[in-house]
Amino acid sequence: MIDAVGLHKTYRLKKRRVEALRGVDLHVESGEIYGVVGQSGAGKSTLLRSVNLLERPDSGTVRVGDEELTSLRGARLREARRHIGMVHQHFALLSSRTVAGNVGFPLEVSGMSRAARATRVGELLELVGLGDKARAYPSQLSGGQKQRVGIARALASDPKVLLSDEATSALDPATTESILALLRRLRDELGLTILLITHEMDVIKRICDSAAIMEDGEFRESGRVLDLIGTPGSLLARSLFPLPENGGPETVFITYPRSFDEPFMSELTRRFDVDVNILGGGVEQVAGQSVGRLSVDMRGGRRREALTYLSEHGLLVEEVGK
Repeated sequence: MIDAVGLHKTYRLKKRRVEALRGVDLHVESGEIYGVVGQSGAGKSTLLRSVNLLERPDSGTVRVGDEELTSLRGARLREARRHIGMVHQHFALLSSRTVAGNVGFPLEVSGMSRAARATRVGELLELVGLGDKARAYPSQLSGGQKQRVGIARALASDPKVLLSDEATSALDPATTESILALLRRLRDELGLTILLITHEMDVIKRICDSAAIMEDGEFRESGRVLDLIGTPGSLLARSLFPLPENGGPETVFITYPRSFDEPFMSELTRRFDVDVNILGGGVEQVAGQSVGRLSVDMRGGRRREALTYLSEHGLLVEEVGK
């Protein structure tokens, strides 16, 4: 659904040049939620704005659906953008308009009749759980409610793609959870493709099917979240499951990239006569699936056989001492 290839973007700021994008390739499948995570200045916002050509890259191509946006200008580009919704970090609501007025604004600009507009706005507010707030003003709403208005407005033109620019960073944890649940529900009900940027790994863990870690205008790592967690040396796995890095020569990291019912640790002690000491670990819900990661000290003469046994049963084994 989103296919960006070789994106470069350089800003010239007084006497220095800033390379915001350095040959970024981004591929988002139809119907998935794709997260780009990184610190401030990594290039995330520039990448997001390049997808709908609010920022035109210096080089590279952007295709959304059947349209190559980088080849479009003027009215044709504006028409293509109607199929791409945008949710902003700080809501970007018009304080002088009611909730209904904010949601209906893009429909008003597009020339939709008053009656049709009222019907569509009512449907959207019910969809985001604000059916009783149509006559309220932004100043009367909580942060979470304002973001729901922003989401409803982004959906007004019935887009196929939704871009989220740090949509939860200004919200408290409970409200963040509700907004993420809403985005996932909208994806499922409307068949949306969602590209979101964030600096919070927790957002990646809770909602994303695929993700990329961005740093200095480049992707350090990208792919399906569950695949990355099962990849040796994965930055994403280490960020989602921080474990003690000061293990000894007998320490191994063991990742359970899916749910297992087998008691592997006790099986190792019986079958291979090894001593297993768990140093740390945890189990998390990632992309809707239980994933575990352990740091263990494993000693014994048949240690190598025990590690091979784990690998053969689908667990990822990384030897810290190597």
